[in-house]
Amino acid sequence: MDQTTFSVSPLDEESGQPQPVGKSVADRLYVHISALLSLTPEQAQSLQQASDLLDASEHRFNVLKFGIDGWQITLLNYPDFEAEAFPILREAWTIDLRAGVARYRTYAESQNPPILHRKELLVAKDFPRYATFAQLTKNAEAIGLFTDPVRIGFRQSWERLLEIKGYRVVDFDLVPIGNREDFTDAGDPTAFEGVARHLTALTRSRASAPMQILERHGFLDGARSIFDYGCGRGGDVRWLKECGVHAQGWDPHFAPDESTCACDLVNLGFVVNVIEDFEERQEAIRRAFVLANELLVVSVMLEYQDSQRGIPYADGVLTSRRTFQKYFSQAELRTFVATTLDEEPISVAPGIVFVFKDKQAEQRFLYGRVQSRSRAVRLAALYRPPRVPGPPRAPKQTRQDRLDAQMEKAAPLVDALLAKCLELGRPPDKAEFELYEAVREAFGSLDKALRLMILHKPNVAEMLAAARQLRADSLRVYLAGQLFEKRRAYKSLEPVLQRDIRGFFSDYRSAMESGRELIYSLGVIENVGRACHEAAEKGLGWLEEGQSLQLHTSMVERLPPILRTYVAVGTVLYGDVTGAALVKIHIRSGKLTLMQFDDFTGSALPKMTQRVKLDLRNQDMQIFDYVAPYDPPYLYRKSRFVDEEIANYAEQVAFEEALDKLALLNFDGFGPSAEAFDALLSERRYVVDGMQLMRSREIPAADQSCGKNFTYRQLIECGDTWSCLRPDNLPREPGSYSAMLDLTVFILDPLIEYFGMVSLTYGFCSSGLARKISGRIAPRLDQHAAHEKKRDGSVVCERLGAAVDIVVDDEDMEEVARWVISNLPFDRLYFYGPSKPIHVSYGPQHSRAAYRMVEGKSGALLPRAF
Repeated sequence: MDQTTFSVSPLDEESGQPQPVGKSVADRLYVHISALLSLTPEQAQSLQQASDLLDASEHRFNVLKFGIDGWQITLLNYPDFEAEAFPILREAWTIDLRAGVARYRTYAESQNPPILHRKELLVAKDFPRYATFAQLTKNAEAIGLFTDPVRIGFRQSWERLLEIKGYRVVDFDLVPIGNREDFTDAGDPTAFEGVARHLTALTRSRASAPMQILERHGFLDGARSIFDYGCGRGGDVRWLKECGVHAQGWDPHFAPDESTCACDLVNLGFVVNVIEDFEERQEAIRRAFVLANELLVVSVMLEYQDSQRGIPYADGVLTSRRTFQKYFSQAELRTFVATTLDEEPISVAPGIVFVFKDKQAEQRFLYGRVQSRSRAVRLAALYRPPRVPGPPRAPKQTRQDRLDAQMEKAAPLVDALLAKCLELGRPPDKAEFELYEAVREAFGSLDKALRLMILHKPNVAEMLAAARQLRADSLRVYLAGQLFEKRRAYKSLEPVLQRDIRGFFSDYRSAMESGRELIYSLGVIENVGRACHEAAEKGLGWLEEGQSLQLHTSMVERLPPILRTYVAVGTVLYGDVTGAALVKIHIRSGKLTLMQFDDFTGSALPKMTQRVKLDLRNQDMQIFDYVAPYDPPYLYRKSRFVDEEIANYAEQVAFEEALDKLALLNFDGFGPSAEAFDALLSERRYVVDGMQLMRSREIPAADQSCGKNFTYRQLIECGDTWSCLRPDNLPREPGSYSAMLDLTVFILDPLIEYFGMVSLTYGFCSSGLARKISGRIAPRLDQHAAHEKKRDGSVVCERLGAAVDIVVDDEDMEEVARWVISNLPFDRLYFYGPSKPIHVSYGPQHSRAAYRMVEGKSGALLPRAF
């Protein structure tokens, strides 16, 4: 535990009790451990239970986070809480007191960890740096840094916001950036009679699947030419040209006059599956392969639930439009290509294979698939240089000064060398580093430059060691995957691969043995389970203890080597797993589940479109497509399967917190069906709009249900004045209907459940009704106008919410008022007498303010605290 001295919060002058301390965020309370004595008895009890469960004395934490329900507490470690203006979260322990379960999460390797703001709210006013914290918050508010709290909770968005605002943080000051500051840092398949092949060509509005696969793997960088063999209507060719790629295409129907030519890449996209003649099908692949200098991409239609609908014809089916389709399995596609070309294809995605003519390019591709290239970037991003020192000291001719001058002069070379070493995990060869000779000239040798760099730059030794381990692990994963293929001779390996083997292992035999050990370790369930637990602690997915680890496929390369090997084995069957959104690693069964969604990053509740189950032990694959009549399920609690570095993470967390606050449904397990969820959400006048949970903008019918016991009409057409005069009293604003619904759900329905039916004496009040009863009401304060607006567009009552006056027959209304005060989340309550109606409202402030209306000397009713 952090050794910060505990202190008692200053006493409140009136009550003599400690003043409340803590920052409330989305119904959670944050408190620094220096203010433990300000905790409520319930919070102190929760902390004691968490400490007993976790043995908190052995853990370093300095901030507590309490959940509103009292059953969850999180211990947070901000190592630089006092030293940094906006400290970064290093690690957290989340304890579920009801389940008796604790989860650990470290952010040590995160490039986008959570940031802490408004620290003065977490401590007592006698905390040594309270005034400094408070002034920093005041300055930040003045320049508008806290206007959108959803997006500022993580480092990357926070730093972007600071840059946009034109400020930077120096110690505990926000300093404007007024000037630029430069620092030296470093065939011819013609139509067969009776079959209209050309009708299968699509008019594409976006790149086809094989083109997206090529782009994902970096082949469309403009350095390679590409030929689309059977280009159809030419959508891909146009898209490639727009992207700056040299592209051409030929098609027997749509582009028969275009000539075929050899290119680096050749795409045979969804061509062979529309050719009904087997030999002609083979000839198309052979002709396409002849044109490829480096790589042929073959894609086909895959078998699915309804793929055999149509009239059987040859080895496929004829459709109602006289087109032919041959549906392949993944294994059948690989076998067909291999037997036709006498080349081993590589599965890269369902229905898509690569066939390399350039074998060294093939090795680079296979090796690259298991490389953690971004990990080197991550290491470099995690590196933080020391703070800029004060005024320079007087020149001294010491050895250290000469070394400093040499390093400063050669800083660009040193930074380039460090970047290359982090990328490779080892010192670069002359052929791998274009500045090799420049470094030798500046330092005498590459080794000397490395030694000086390690001495001069803090943390470099640790970074290089971590990069070496990452690269060695990637090599082991690659070699483990190669055990499923025919072993290649060392001399035939790609040069970079040879250098890696020499650099990380004594010889090729030792390297292959290391890969074999990794494969063998997959057979021990405990090894897989332990690795899954380790990954979850780093925020890499959601762990169901002893069962599975589920995560976004972009994070696969950051998994421990044994899990990367587990997934790599799946690529033999499926292809590139990053084509899916989520991967589920089953700890005990030797299976992988891959899931695709309609808009994973852009939707808070993406719908599953496909699920693929891979049985690695039996080399079997099952594909389940969620198409009509199946109702695609929602993915609930998406934030569990990603981390803070994925796009829209902060918005996702905010959405889930808002959804939890509604307490509509239990989302354990798979959660409710999409239909059931949508119906309940609509009933409560909510809609999901992208990443936000918003109130409906629709105006409901007056006779539509408003809660369990009323309709909207009953809340609108009530009271003596309305009954006598019947003015137009319909709300004009959608927000008014939502406010009335909340009033019934949170106040009236529970009250009726306890006391029985109530009578409404005054409900919604429009401007028309208000004019009839002027002098007896206060529309600007009483919330009966709900969200209605004046002619100038401003709201009638700034408190918003909604209000109603009620009476319960045969009940003492004081008893009713006391029950409401004790049990319901009301905003304002006014009590007029034991037999008179009470006024109660529900609004966004949740002030829980209750008053007795007492007659004053002048006869006017005055509010007094209940």
